[in-house]
Amino acid sequence: MLTIDSLSFAYRGRHSRKVLDRFSLTLEPGNICGLLGPNGAGKSTLFYLTAGLLTPASGSIDYNGFTPRRRDTAFMSDIFLVPEEIALPSMTLRKFVAVNSPFYPRWSAKAMNRYLDMFELTPDIHFDHLSMGQRKKAFMSFALACNTGLVLMDEPANGIDIPGKSAFRRAVVESMTDDRTIIISTHQVHDIDRIIDHVVVMDNERVRLNAPISEIASRLKFGFTTDNAQAQSALVSVPVPGGFNIIEPYGDCDTETEVDLETLFLLTRNNPELINRLFNK
Repeated sequence: MLTIDSLSFAYRGRHSRKVLDRFSLTLEPGNICGLLGPNGAGKSTLFYLTAGLLTPASGSIDYNGFTPRRRDTAFMSDIFLVPEEIALPSMTLRKFVAVNSPFYPRWSAKAMNRYLDMFELTPDIHFDHLSMGQRKKAFMSFALACNTGLVLMDEPANGIDIPGKSAFRRAVVESMTDDRTIIISTHQVHDIDRIIDHVVVMDNERVRLNAPISEIASRLKFGFTTDNAQAQSALVSVPVPGGFNIIEPYGDCDTETEVDLETLFLLTRNNPELINRLFNK
C-alpha cells in the first residue's frame, strides 16, 4: 500500500542538515499505526512528503501506484492529512463540507454526523466561534468521514480535553476498514496505546522498529515491579510512582502482556541491536 524507498530530504538553508536520510518503510493496509520518534526525527516531514506537499531530494514514495508529488486527482481523493496546527477558514462547518466534500468520492455525511456527536459538536458550528481543541475535533470529524484509504494524523490529540481524547479514540476505531490505514504520529503515547495495532519507531536515518502489536506482545514481556533488583536486570526499566515499568525477555511459560509504548520506545532507543534481532528481517 505505502512503500518508501531510500528517501532523503533537507529544508533549504545554508546550514541545514538532512531531515530524512535514505529512509525506507513499507506499510500494509488495514492498520492503525502509531508512528513514534524523538523530536526532529522527521515524522511531520515524512507526512508532508507522503501527502505530496514536499519534494524528496532523492528516493521514492509509492502509494497504491501513485507518486505523491505528482498530486494526481485519484491520489488526492484517497489521502487526508491532519496537521498538528490546523488553520480553518472563516465559515461554518456546513459550508466547509459543501465546498470540500465533493473532492472525496467516498464522503459520508452520516459518518461525519456520528463523529461530531461523539465530540459533542453540531454541523451548524462556525469555526470562528470554536476553541483550538474544538476546531481539531470538527476537522478530524470531516477527515475521517472522507473515507480515504490513507489518513495521516500529526499529534491529533494535542489541545483536546480528556473527554475529547476518549471520543477521538472511539472515532478512529469506528472509522477503520480492512482497506484503510491510519498513521498517527504522537509523543503522547497514552492517547493511542489502546487503539493501535501496529508500531513504527523511527529516526531520520532508518526505521528502528516496524511490527504489529501482536508480534511485539509475543516476544517481549511488559510488567511492573517494586523490586530494584528485578528492575536492574530487566531489558529496560522506567521509574514510575511506586516502582518501575519494565520489559523482560519471555520465559517458556509466560503469557502475553499488554504493550507499554513508552517503555517500548525507550528499549528501541537504548538497545537497537536487540530490537533488530527480534523484529527486523
